[in-house]
Amino acid sequence: MESKNRKIIVAVTGASGSIYPLKLLEKLMIVKDPPAEVAVVFSETAGSIWEYESGGKYVESGSAKVYDNKDFYAPFASGSSSFDTMIICPASMGITGRIANGVSDDLITRAADVMLKERKRLIIVPRETPYNLIHIRNMETLTLAGAIICPATPSFYSRPSTIEELVMTVVDRIISLSGFSAGAYRWMEND
Repeated sequence: MESKNRKIIVAVTGASGSIYPLKLLEKLMIVKDPPAEVAVVFSETAGSIWEYESGGKYVESGSAKVYDNKDFYAPFASGSSSFDTMIICPASMGITGRIANGVSDDLITRAADVMLKERKRLIIVPRETPYNLIHIRNMETLTLAGAIICPATPSFYSRPSTIEELVMTVVDRIISLSGFSAGAYRWMEND
């Protein structure tokens, strides 16, 4: 499927790290052949955490459209939708555990369940440390079910000099895993 025809979901949970989805959504709008539609869903606490950490409310831009987390009529709540990728960033361990155990009690968990059952791309970006055994087993379950676990662990190969550059090492990795060209630093290719 061509990038320009793709529809993706970005779900934001109440885990700390709002800078990750903020920069992710900004970058998705400017990648080569950006997605035709980006559905954005905030968990119950994500909006207030976003506002606290970023200093303002989320503002829709480009092809992004916000859906209420209780809206089970959203197109991507069904396996018949044309959305092909879902990114949960940051992913709280609560949401991760509910998805791993098949609990679809809101739009985020339902959409993730749809991605798994339809064998579509589900990228979970946990922002938690350290992990306990329950977290690890839930991530193992999701990996075995087909999800990609991409912890919000920055890299230092590119020698980032600002917090934003450090954050972008994770964001660019998520973009690449989503099937878009991020134009990111590549080990031993940019030296």
